Amino acid sequence: MDWSDYDAALFDLDGVITPTAEVHRRAWDKMFNDVLTQRGVEEPYTDDDYYRYVDGKPRYDGVRSFLESRGIELPEGTPDDAPEEETVGGLGNRKNVLFEEILERDGVEAYPGSVALLDALAERGTRVAVVSSSRNAPKVLRAAGLIERFPIIVDGAVAADRQLAGKPAPDTFLFAGQQLDVEPSRAVVLEDATSGVAAGRAGRFGLVVGVDRGAGADALREHGADVVVDDLQELV
Repeated sequence: MDWSDYDAALFDLDGVITPTAEVHRRAWDKMFNDVLTQRGVEEPYTDDDYYRYVDGKPRYDGVRSFLESRGIELPEGTPDDAPEEETVGGLGNRKNVLFEEILERDGVEAYPGSVALLDALAERGTRVAVVSSSRNAPKVLRAAGLIERFPIIVDGAVAADRQLAGKPAPDTFLFAGQQLDVEPSRAVVLEDATSGVAAGRAGRFGLVVGVDRGAGADALREHGADVVVDDLQELV
């Protein structure tokens, strides 16, 4: 691709810049399978459920979507619910506790190919932002030593504060573009989740790049990716 056609790159975080998608998957797996076991549901939560119902969505949307797939109804609760509470808010917060425990224990390193692309974009002066559904984005970027690379971070907390609809709606990407003073047609969206590439397509961005970390190239294209790569090194 020719980066001179674009002025900005809008990166998802988990699975695009850092392999924290694996940390999220492990936390979701532990939380949901404990819930299913407690309720006597024999069909376990799997990685397929992660990609189908959870990946790329705001935390509580992911909880709600998966529970609906199993016919489980819980009170909505609030984002302030304790992790022990049997509500959508409580389960979402329980997952976040597990995520933070794994992140603190195991740490995280950015994908080398993603760092190589960030280096190349910095050299040519391309503006960059992180657009993540996770409220943990700043913490992850600090752990990876990349927090200073991104002047704009639109995460789950910003989305909630600004009342921006989560992916697959394009609102968070559009907001990031506005903060960078870049028109959508001059920005590239880089995403590993089907909900994320769908958001990029819905926002009519200049290019939507799907990064196949497990969602599948065909699924990424079907949901809106113009280009699919296995690693961001391919875009350098």
